[in-house]
Amino acid sequence: MDCTLVCISSDDGADAFTAAAEVAERLGWSLVDEDIVSRAADEAGVTPDVIADVERRKSLVERLLDNVSTSGASMAYVPSLAESLSSPRSDVLRGMIRSVIEEVAARGSAVLVAHAASLALGERDGVLRVLITASPATRARRVAAELDLDEKEASRMLGRSEANRADYIKRFYGVADESPVHYDLVINTDRLSAGDAAELILQAAGKTVQSA
Repeated sequence: MDCTLVCISSDDGADAFTAAAEVAERLGWSLVDEDIVSRAADEAGVTPDVIADVERRKSLVERLLDNVSTSGASMAYVPSLAESLSSPRSDVLRGMIRSVIEEVAARGSAVLVAHAASLALGERDGVLRVLITASPATRARRVAAELDLDEKEASRMLGRSEANRADYIKRFYGVADESPVHYDLVINTDRLSAGDAAELILQAAGKTVQSA
């Protein structure tokens, strides 16, 4: 397919951010990750009346996207979706997050690694929906190494993150059971490197780009 937006969902520890960053770099596209979307919404200090006013909300989202960019740092684990949206302002933040996702989609030419965007934008044309995963043992080993943890503690952390992710997807998108059929491409990084994953994504997106 020939797409204008790549949405990447992942399990923590699957090395998805590294792959996403390479895809964005090779395409020359914007990279928008989960931490950026949450931080942008939080730092905006938005109020319910802003969320209710479509024009004001769009203007604010455009300013946020124009002024916030990724650091390029790869992380094996970031705070879960449910953790980042558990405050009393969560409804407001969720509204802003959805607005950011929709504005990114409208602009196009972006790799979006944020808030189950594949589910939010799955019906749009030109969107490649990707899931990057790995076995629990592989993911626990990577997270343990990244955060200098015991692998048992890393496994417990991943278990909490997965439960929070499932709860978020069910509450926010009404999806009780996330499935491979929600995605166009599913990649297991047990044996494939992040570079291999990036290459597969580029091919599926209909983009032929030479490595730097």
